[in-house]
Amino acid sequence: MVKASEDKIGLDRLIFFSDAVFAIAITLLSLDIRLPNVGSNVSNADLAGLLLSIWPKYLAYIISFLVIGLFWMGHHRKFRVIRRFDNVFILLNLVLLMAIAFIPFVTSILSEFGNRTATIFYALTMVATGLVSSAIWQYAWHSGRLVQADLDRRHHRRETLGPLLVISIFLVSIGLAFVNADLAKLSWLLVLGTQSIYG
Repeated sequence: MVKASEDKIGLDRLIFFSDAVFAIAITLLSLDIRLPNVGSNVSNADLAGLLLSIWPKYLAYIISFLVIGLFWMGHHRKFRVIRRFDNVFILLNLVLLMAIAFIPFVTSILSEFGNRTATIFYALTMVATGLVSSAIWQYAWHSGRLVQADLDRRHHRRETLGPLLVISIFLVSIGLAFVNADLAKLSWLLVLGTQSIYG
């Protein structure tokens, strides 16, 4: 059996490192928003047209910013009740951070192409990220392995339900993408409603 550590400094370093990856990933999203290279002699009307023409990049940025933000909020909530860690937990957290760091790439694919393949690729990335987030919580909570001793089952159900709802929304959107890619992307807005269960 893997021994859990109650080293507070070690846990703090894990949290700080995680926050840094989330922050870098969310910052990198904006680097993909670029105007076409048309030179400096552009009229006001042409510039306005160019700014409007890249609306898919704005949309992809907004969606990914909110999704990464929601994953960070879930990560933050979990670590408010996690008191210990072990090597398996660190590995699971690293896999989650790997998925988070990958989101800017899938966002660039979505903003550039926006077709069914790009939409499904994006949704599958979010499903994988949600599954790892859920696995982290289940591992930490199982038999009180890493969480505070007085954690009740209602808290566990709330933390379990959130990622599962996110996963379900993105899974359904994959099916919708075969009908209409824009409809699939629109369905992702439902993810914002998953936060209501934490009220």
